Parts: sequence; structure tokens; C-alpha cells
Amino acid sequence: MSGNDIKIKSKGHTSTIVWIVIGVILCIVAARILIWEHNYYSEKEGSARAASVSSITTDDEVDETDVTDQMKAEHVVAADRPRYLSIEKLGIVNARVLSVGTTSAGQLGTPLGIFDVGWYTESSKPGTGGAMLMDGHNGGPTKEGVFKHLPSLESGDIIKLERGDGKIFNYRVVENLTFSISDANTNMSMMFFSAEPGIEGLNLITCTGQWSQAQRTYLSRNFIRAVLTE
Repeated sequence: MSGNDIKIKSKGHTSTIVWIVIGVILCIVAARILIWEHNYYSEKEGSARAASVSSITTDDEVDETDVTDQMKAEHVVAADRPRYLSIEKLGIVNARVLSVGTTSAGQLGTPLGIFDVGWYTESSKPGTGGAMLMDGHNGGPTKEGVFKHLPSLESGDIIKLERGDGKIFNYRVVENLTFSISDANTNMSMMFFSAEPGIEGLNLITCTGQWSQAQRTYLSRNFIRAVLTE
């Protein structure tokens, strides 16, 4: 019986050592992955693939000033850039499209005004066959923003875009998706591509869901993907 006791104890001791070694190896591998990921995203910060959606929904430092018809008429952009966005179903008529980039943290920028639409300059231009990425505010402290009702769009609804040279492009909604903030960042890469390969795309992002006072943001993001119609 004593011999059996020694065997069992020896086996348990060996097993413990093996698991300790495995644990150490896994920790080393995890650390190397984290270091690589940190270096990779540091290099990519500010690029299209690094842009996240964390910052697009806060109501801090936004402008709720109404945009008049005269202000819209005075909005001029280069001939090849998006100038106005309209969605008849939502009552959006010639919302000004302003150029935006990314923040120092690699987050997608937004216009200061809650009635304006932001066009991410690292995405495509209208008429070039790629995919454009645009965003807009859900609202401000006291007013609804340009994209407040964006989540109500359905497949087949039309989004109209006017270019700086006056040419009109119509896009048909094909996808309406809502994600939590973390899932939205995970799925952000899809928003740099058309929903239908080979067809020009227009992708829109805004906030939706419950408001978190602690985080000063809404807890979900709405992704709209549309493609150019014939």
C-alpha cells in the first residue's frame, strides 16, 4: 500500500510541474501577442483600419445651432468631394457634409454641429467605385441630431448624395445593423468596404440605444450600409 501511495504522489507532483510549465509558456505567448498588438496599432493609429467608433456619440462640446438654408447654400467643397446628404424618409434635406479624420486616440471624428454629417477623408470619394464612410450625431443635450432616426431605415430606402460639382448619387440601403460599443469596434472593418463587392458603397454610423451618464455616451452603435443604384 505504501508503494502505491508513493506512485500517486509522484504522479501528482509531476503533473503539477507540467501544468506550471504550460502556464509559464502561455503567459509568455500572451505577453508577446499583447506587445505585438500594441506596436501594430501604434503604427496604424490614425489610419482607416485603426479608426474606432468610441467617440462619435458623446454630447460634450457639440453645437446645436440650427443650420439655415443660407448656411447650406454657402457650403462649398471641391468638385470631387461629397457636399450634401439627403434621406427623404427621415426628413433630412441637404445636410452639409464636412471632412473629418481621426482623433489622437485613433477614434473616428465627427462634425461639431449636430446637424452636419462627417465624411471620413481616408475613405472613398463619390463616383470612384469604393466605399465612403460617414457619421453623424444622434443629438445634443437638448436637440435631436441629423442621424437620430437612422436606425429606422430599411432595406431599399434611398440615401441621396450630392457631390461638389452638383452630380447626384443615389444609394440603396442593404444592411441595418446595431452593435454594442465593443462589438461595433470589432466589426468596424466592414465599414471600409461596400456591402456588395464591385458596387460603390456608402456606409453611415451613429449612436443609438441607452444613454450612459457614467460613460457620457450611448451604449450602442448603428451601422447602415448602402450601395449605389443604377
